[in-house]
Amino acid sequence: MELFSSGINTVRKGGPDPNLLDDDRVLLNLLSIEERFLPQCSYFKYVQKDIEPFMRRMVATWMLEVCEEQKCEEVFPLAMNYLDRFLALVPIRKCNLQLLGAVCMFLASKLKETYPLSTAKLCIYSENSIKPQDLLEWELTVLEKLKWNLAAVTPHDFIEHIMKQLPLPSNKLPLIRKHTQTFIALCSTDFNFAMYPPLMIATASVGAAICGLQLDDGELTLYVDNLAKIINTEVDCLKRCKDQIETLLLSNLRQVRQ
Repeated sequence: MELFSSGINTVRKGGPDPNLLDDDRVLLNLLSIEERFLPQCSYFKYVQKDIEPFMRRMVATWMLEVCEEQKCEEVFPLAMNYLDRFLALVPIRKCNLQLLGAVCMFLASKLKETYPLSTAKLCIYSENSIKPQDLLEWELTVLEKLKWNLAAVTPHDFIEHIMKQLPLPSNKLPLIRKHTQTFIALCSTDFNFAMYPPLMIATASVGAAICGLQLDDGELTLYVDNLAKIINTEVDCLKRCKDQIETLLLSNLRQVRQ
């Protein structure tokens, strides 16, 4: 999987708001509600009978490809949040999994994008195996089951807050941000990360991105220690999560080469 494209996007998007980044209450509010939007259970054990983890990975990979092509990187983790929360509540047949993924992208794009993904475009991406009417009908079902709680906290919400508090070189910030977004997307494709708090994923993804820089051991230790302090967790716990993300990246690269 390639990094998200940095090509020219004709749709203008708002940048980080310094007033929000400078107010600690914003970060505290995100922390206070992030666990409300996690799946209620490991649904492959307790809810789903017809779908398996590899099927989730397949539909997640398809969803990621759609979001990458449409340059809406923040839509993907939010859509996966909807998908996991729905699957933790409602058993479905495997033939409806791609339809559910399309509906989740449809809903997430309405919250995150200036111009949401259209039903026609999503049907085309499914090679017309999905019908517009099915999308609209399932949209209402998903909204009902999620109780219209769509403003979920995702790892993307923490990226700027984390980076702001680290002594990072300004010339490397865009590259770190892009790599962090890629690591977050990778985590969203893997069910092992589905029940991790968004802040943990965001922090470990920033750490994994920083590890890609040419830093000496002293600087790297400083960054990891600072990240652990930001999220008030043990350094070893953060390192384990970061190592899992890097292992996942290597696994994906091997699959691409094969």
